[in-house]
Amino acid sequence: MEQNRAAGRGSGAVGAGVGESGGEGETRGAWPGDGLRLLELKRGFGRAVQQEGREQALFRLRSWEGFCCFFLGQPKRGGGGENRRVEVIKCKAAVAWEARKPLSIEEIEVAPPKAHEVRIKIIATAVCHTDAYTLSGADPEGSFPVILGHEGAGIVESVGEGVTKLKAGDTVIPLYIPQCGECKFCLNPKTNLCQKIRVTQGKGLMPDGTSRFTCKGKTILHYMGTSTFSEYTVVADISVAKIDPLAPLDKVCLLGCGISTGYGAAVNTAKVEPGSTCAVFGLGGVGLAVIMGCKVAGASRIIGVDINKDKFTRAKEFGASECINPQDFSKSIQEVLVEMTDGGVDYSFECIGNVKVMRAALEACHKGWGVSVVVGVAASGEEVATRPFQLVTGRTWKGTAFGGWKSVESVPKLVSEYMSKKIKVDEFVTHNLPFDQINEAFELMHAGKSIRTVVKL
Repeated sequence: MEQNRAAGRGSGAVGAGVGESGGEGETRGAWPGDGLRLLELKRGFGRAVQQEGREQALFRLRSWEGFCCFFLGQPKRGGGGENRRVEVIKCKAAVAWEARKPLSIEEIEVAPPKAHEVRIKIIATAVCHTDAYTLSGADPEGSFPVILGHEGAGIVESVGEGVTKLKAGDTVIPLYIPQCGECKFCLNPKTNLCQKIRVTQGKGLMPDGTSRFTCKGKTILHYMGTSTFSEYTVVADISVAKIDPLAPLDKVCLLGCGISTGYGAAVNTAKVEPGSTCAVFGLGGVGLAVIMGCKVAGASRIIGVDINKDKFTRAKEFGASECINPQDFSKSIQEVLVEMTDGGVDYSFECIGNVKVMRAALEACHKGWGVSVVVGVAASGEEVATRPFQLVTGRTWKGTAFGGWKSVESVPKLVSEYMSKKIKVDEFVTHNLPFDQINEAFELMHAGKSIRTVVKL
């Protein structure tokens, strides 16, 4: 019965167990009093409509019910929820069977979480350039078949043995950079690159060296420790951030990668100072987040650089003072920026992943103190180059991953900043699509028509 209910839930049968006895007062739950709690959630729907609008309120209600139906739906025969077994769940996932081929919506089996693991019902996920990079076949760690996705948000469905900081029903964001709090990287305030599960994660496996996904009798690999292109996923408990349950999951899912990366590159890695001048190369989602970070940090001049002029208007909405196209000049872009800024910018950011642009960004920095941050990920085997004199004369070249944020402790704070309107998130979402149209999200991205497309599962 549990398996059948899980399969129905994964196929979109949200709400099947709510009020199944007919009357509102007869709603049955697996545990005493839980039916009443679910009713209170449903009564709050009317208030949510007034506060948030009907579409967002419906989305939130579906999130609540998707969780509650599992725990508060048909109780097991002969026992209460305290005896509930955690079963294999059948659900839909977008499987990448091989490189350079569209994702395929399949029914998969998701095994229960093992020790120190968490199974999550994904409510929404965004599509990132890193997903496309792996799907292209260029990723040296890319292996197939795999379930991609790393910008997601959802609700904890169950936890494995030894999990103490999370419980079923928690609202969470899966993290591709974990935070164990124990390794030498976590204990060092200078980095966020936790290495606790790096080896197995890079192989597409859980920490015990196995996968929780199967499809048509075949093992399906995990991706970046998150695999959010699935209605249900299993992640290590050190790769989960518990967030405000009132946060809209179809928005804050973006904090799982791009926005946090760009914003943190400015405020954490570069440590942009008030009154400074900045140049941002590449005005996609990450570049816009860098601009936002520079503005929050108090930069007085922010120059956006991109060969696509269609991106200029939005960049200015995020805080760019001006935008320039390198193709409009006969000189190199670094020469142009040095002339524009009386010697160079204080901070520059490369958000493309092009090694030639990385060099230009460094050489656009001011002698003596300029800092250039590499944010974009170059193709495997690429190398950066510049004249040593650029560094000898005081410029600094830095890199960043996930914006330098120590993930588990920082992502909840970023969600709070969004909820208090300190940082933008909604403005990054240009398209929303249902799960079965996820391949269109990649098409929009490749065509340069989207910043972020959110897929609702």
